[in-house]
Amino acid sequence: MIDYFRSHLGAKLFLSYLAIIFVGLVVLIAASQFALPSSLDRHMVRLMGTADMAPGGQGWRMMGWQNAGNNDFRDQLFVDYRAGFNDALMIAGGVALAAALVLSLLLSRSVTGQVQAMSAAAERIAAGQYQERVVVAGRDELSRLASRFNDMASKLDDVESMRRRLIADVSHELRTPLTAIQGSVEGLIDGVLPASTKTYEEIHIESQRLNRLVDDLQELSRVEANAFELQRQLVDVSSLVRTVTKRLAPVAASRGIRLEAEPLPELPLLLGDEDRLLQVLSNITSNALQYTPKGGTVTLSVQRVAGEVRVSVRDTGIGIASEHLPRIFDRFYRIDVSRSRQAGGGSGIGLTIARSLVEAHGGRIWAESGGVGQGSTFTFALPFPP
Repeated sequence: MIDYFRSHLGAKLFLSYLAIIFVGLVVLIAASQFALPSSLDRHMVRLMGTADMAPGGQGWRMMGWQNAGNNDFRDQLFVDYRAGFNDALMIAGGVALAAALVLSLLLSRSVTGQVQAMSAAAERIAAGQYQERVVVAGRDELSRLASRFNDMASKLDDVESMRRRLIADVSHELRTPLTAIQGSVEGLIDGVLPASTKTYEEIHIESQRLNRLVDDLQELSRVEANAFELQRQLVDVSSLVRTVTKRLAPVAASRGIRLEAEPLPELPLLLGDEDRLLQVLSNITSNALQYTPKGGTVTLSVQRVAGEVRVSVRDTGIGIASEHLPRIFDRFYRIDVSRSRQAGGGSGIGLTIARSLVEAHGGRIWAESGGVGQGSTFTFALPFPP
């Protein structure tokens, strides 16, 4: 029995209510018995009309009630008065106790009912049913707890969905180069493909793509887990733009794309990791080059807005439909799903890494586009040091 009360919240609440009721009854009885004699005296004084109390409040004397017979009458009256009062007190106490017991039971059940519902939902969530939710009724502390519980369950559901999608995306991305390598090797074994330098070069290219994908996944894992430390120093953003433009100019030229930078203003230095910011700008610019056709233009610009610096990469590429903008920074997400990695579509991880790195610097990143065929602009903003 003791273990039951120790392990059940409802039993503990019920016992606490009973303890309060018991203490209240004891105080009520003790106080009434202590106050009963003086209360009788006051009522008798009122009944007789006047009183003559002894000095110091000792004794009880009423005009016309000073002999022994009258004292006996007073004592008997007090005994009868106390008996009647105690009878009324017992009846009232019993009724109050019964009502308090019923009310305590209902209150304890109302409290433990929500706790039990959350406990049952937690067990189902632990079993993998992440869509489980509890009903939120009211605005008290338990209702707020239930609301937080539902928020936690929603986040767990989102994490599980992301995990499943990640596994599916990784499997799909790995399958493409592996299938190409396997097909080439089987062709060599069957004699369908010649054992030429060109065949081996194709296998080597696919293995390089596979290796780059693995490297991207490792980098994504480290970045999203914050398993890296920013080497903060004073950084010249305009210098970053010039460096990226110079590095990617040969790539742009090979694709017939014009890569240029607008006149760069003189800005205060930022506090950040120069290598990581170069990685962010390189990823965004590379993405713009991949989705800009031959003859297009990719333009880098820097501007100061309020207390932050904004770096933008604007292209004249295929553009982004409005329904794709909210997911453009999701891992493995590509606008043109028909474009494979062989066609230059990338792994779909670069923008995800860029977002994580920008947020690690306390900044933000977003994409804008007028629609399909209207080009797009990717911008990230970093705050100036206070």
